[in-house]
Amino acid sequence: FGKIVGSPKTDPGLYFKIPFIQNTNYFPKNLLDWDGDPGQVPTLDKTFIWVDAFARWKIVDPVKFFQTVNNTVSALARLDDIIDPAIRNFITSYRLIETVRLSNRELDTLEIGFEDLKKQAPYGSKVLTGRAAITKGILEQAKPKLAPFGIELVDVKIKRLNYVEEVRKSVYNRMIAERKQIAEKFRSEGSGEARKILGEKERDLKLITSEAYRQAQEVMGKADAEVTKIYATAYGPDPEFYSFVKTLEIYNKSLDKESTVILSTDSEFLKYLKGYNEPAKRN
Repeated sequence: FGKIVGSPKTDPGLYFKIPFIQNTNYFPKNLLDWDGDPGQVPTLDKTFIWVDAFARWKIVDPVKFFQTVNNTVSALARLDDIIDPAIRNFITSYRLIETVRLSNRELDTLEIGFEDLKKQAPYGSKVLTGRAAITKGILEQAKPKLAPFGIELVDVKIKRLNYVEEVRKSVYNRMIAERKQIAEKFRSEGSGEARKILGEKERDLKLITSEAYRQAQEVMGKADAEVTKIYATAYGPDPEFYSFVKTLEIYNKSLDKESTVILSTDSEFLKYLKGYNEPAKRN
C-alpha cells in the first residue's frame, strides 16, 4: 500500500488500474503561481521597505513531488520557506536604488529643473547591479533548493516595493520640497523673462514714437514751407496787401464783437484802415 506502480503518465489516453486497490493522483502540468506575503525588509543602506514578490513554478518530476510534498498546498509552503529567505537575503545585500532601478538610464519623466537637483544627489547613487540582476540572483539561489521536490522554479519577480510609513512621509516631504524648489526656479525664470520682454517692448515703443514724431515734424515742416511758398506766390506782387491781410487774421482770431480796441496814431493797423477808408470816401 502507498507504493507507486509504474511510471507517471504524462500523455492523454486510456490507462488500466485495479479498482479499490490502486488510486490515481493528478498533478497539473501547467505553470503555477506563487504569491508571497508582503514583508518589511531593510536594505543595505538601512532603509526599510515593503517587498511583495511572486513566482512561477511547475511540477517536472511527479514521483519526487508525490513522495516529498504530496500536493500543491504543501508545495506552496515549501516555496514560502525557500523563496522568502532568498528575497530577504538579496534585498538586505543591496542598496535601495539597486532594488528600484534597472539601470542608469535617464528617466523620461525628469523635468528641466531637475538638473540642479541631480547635482545635489548623494555620492554612490549610481546603479551598479539593478533590480533585474537581483531577481535573477534570487531565482538562481532558490531554484536548486526546489529541485529535490520535483519542482522547477521558472521565474521570480518583485511585484511591488514601497516604503514603510515613517520613511514614506520623509520621502513625500522631500519630494514636495524638491517640487517647490523647481516651481520657484521656473517662477524666477518666468519673472525675469517677463521683465526682459517688457523692457524690449518699452524700448521698441519709444523708438516707434520718436520715429513717428520725427516724421510728423518733417511733414509739418514741409507743409509750412509749402504754405509759405503759396503765400509768397500769391502776395508777392503786393507785400503791403499781404501784411494787411495777415494783420486782419490776427485781430480776427484775438478779438470778438464786444472787444474795444484803442489804437495809437502811429499804429500800422490804423494806417491800413485809413488807407482803406480814404479811397472809399473819394468814391
